[in-house]
Amino acid sequence: MKAAVLGAGSWGTTFALVLADAGTPTTIWARSEQTVSAITGGHENPRYLPGVALPASLTATADAAAAVDGADIVFFAVPAQTLRACLTQWAPFLPPQALLVSLIKGIEHGSLKRMSEVIMETLDVPPSLVAVVSGPNLAGEIAQRQIAASVVACSDEAGALLLQQSCHTGYFRPYWNTDVIGCELGGAVKNIIAVAVGIAVALGAGDNTKATLITRGLAEMARLGEAMGADPRTFAGLAGMGDLVATCSSPLSRNRRLGQYLGTGMNAEQAREAIGQTAEGASSCGPVLELARKHGVEMPITEVVAALISGELPVGDAAAVLVSRSAKPEWYGA
Repeated sequence: MKAAVLGAGSWGTTFALVLADAGTPTTIWARSEQTVSAITGGHENPRYLPGVALPASLTATADAAAAVDGADIVFFAVPAQTLRACLTQWAPFLPPQALLVSLIKGIEHGSLKRMSEVIMETLDVPPSLVAVVSGPNLAGEIAQRQIAASVVACSDEAGALLLQQSCHTGYFRPYWNTDVIGCELGGAVKNIIAVAVGIAVALGAGDNTKATLITRGLAEMARLGEAMGADPRTFAGLAGMGDLVATCSSPLSRNRRLGQYLGTGMNAEQAREAIGQTAEGASSCGPVLELARKHGVEMPITEVVAALISGELPVGDAAAVLVSRSAKPEWYGA
């Protein structure tokens, strides 16, 4: 079994490391020749994972066709809003029977498609050849080979098991399921809730407030997921609560840091520049909110984050908007 990872950011590089450690021959594609040279010659990605020793077996190339040549599994690790354009470029040379795996947690603007849907639509492949990875995947910790677990999901059980086999190591434990919808929605929504938690942290909120945002964020995630056909159990697992807790709690989380910058008074563009990497919560809050409205689902935290990102709501008014809502039972809606 051979793998290719298309995208050499922090998560793409980290997952390539996991694959190589699992004994899966892996090639990573990077846009920059400088990054390729650093990975192949120095066994390091100094831009995104400085100081992390990459496996000597991991190879890199700036030629995407060469990267995927003969691959049984191809992983995509590019920003969500660029995936469709990248797939269009890569389509002519992707192996026809390869399992195609999204490492991306986001929703596409305009189409409101999940990443697996973008892959199927752009490449005209069946669901059985498309899979996703989701869970508490803070790249900085996994790159240090700290113990972590994740979910690998494919509608076809054989595909899920193949993916599980490719990345199972002594420190990275993948669990499989067939709920692609739930895993993808969990990964997209938790980024938005992490932005809200980051704002609360910057404003000096306490643990009660953070716990409230996390648990009510989980309720938003589950309501949307149920309305869209996901298995509700997914949101109690690694791709739901697990990912939500890690992303909302860790200073390593880009989305939480984005929220902290917003909480200090920066606008969305300034916050993105300060982070210097993609924070999908800022990009996905609009499409997720559109999905919620389309399916008749209330997502008040997501509404507030979307209004803050667009500049329609001053950060100082965010808490007042949330607590002024009418009283409700703890569980309601679809």
